[in-house]
Amino acid sequence: MANRLDKSLPVGEKLKKLRGNKTISEVAKAIGVSDSSYVKYERGDRNPSDMVKIRIAGYYGLKVGTRTSTDAALVLS
Repeated sequence: MANRLDKSLPVGEKLKKLRGNKTISEVAKAIGVSDSSYVKYERGDRNPSDMVKIRIAGYYGLKVGTRTSTDAALVLS
C-alpha cells in the first residue's frame, strides 16, 4: 500500500482506505481503542484524539503533521 493519502479526504475516509482488508477489531485493538470508537472514526461521527491519531499513524507507518503552525489539530498524511 502506498503511504500517501489524498489530504483532502476526511479522516474517516482515510481510515477506511488504510484499513483495507483488516478487520475493525484488528485495527482497534492495535491502536488501543474499542471497536465502537473505531467505527465512529470511520463513519465520521467522532474524531480521534491527537494521541489516537499518533497511534494510528504509527500503526500504518505514516507521518502526523499539523495543518498550520497555529492549528494544533493533527492530520493523517
